[in-house]
Amino acid sequence: MSAFKPLVTVVRAGRLSYSAGLRLQDQLAKQKVSDFAEFRNYLLLLEHDPVYTIGIRTKGYTAEDEDRLRLLGAEFHRTDRGGLITFHGPGQLVAYPILNLRQFKPSIRWYVCTLEKMVIETCRKMGIPNASTTKDTGIWIGDQKICAIGVHGSRYVTTHGIGLNCSTDLKWFDHIVPCGIEGKGVTSLTQQLGRQISLTEATGALLDSFGQIFDCRVQEEHKERLTN
Repeated sequence: MSAFKPLVTVVRAGRLSYSAGLRLQDQLAKQKVSDFAEFRNYLLLLEHDPVYTIGIRTKGYTAEDEDRLRLLGAEFHRTDRGGLITFHGPGQLVAYPILNLRQFKPSIRWYVCTLEKMVIETCRKMGIPNASTTKDTGIWIGDQKICAIGVHGSRYVTTHGIGLNCSTDLKWFDHIVPCGIEGKGVTSLTQQLGRQISLTEATGALLDSFGQIFDCRVQEEHKERLTN
């Protein structure tokens, strides 16, 4: 990597439906640039309405399964990300990095590993020193997953990302096998720290960690300016 650090613009999009989040990702990722160095990198931060999503490796979810989950008051979406079924909803910090990896390192394997390190550092800054990776996807505290990871890459441009449980109602996960992993549970920053953790507090730690671990410059942007 050159001494000149890549620039990543932070977009705080607020609470959006999953479909609206997909459209915003698509808008930010499909840039008409002649050279990868001209690509504008984004870190899209948001909170979703209740939704169950499945990745490209998920099999066996029937129309009846979809109906059952929708009756709980959640949406259901099939996606092009990696990973299996998971839940996004209020109290979960969702981060979608829209990066051209040629400005960082042109490797999806490196990217996923760096995302994992970023989440682990975020947890450490929040006061949880034992977050780690395992043979299963995501970030774990013992046998409980605190953060789901599922990414997509096309010509080294990334979409999708992570869902970090801050104050999420964990009962939503009772209706699925999270990320297809039997015998494991889910947890949140609030549960681990024994106090209410807001998305605002977690976002501060995540942004510090993102700039540090991805070795990049981070600047703020507003969603309204992107849509004008």
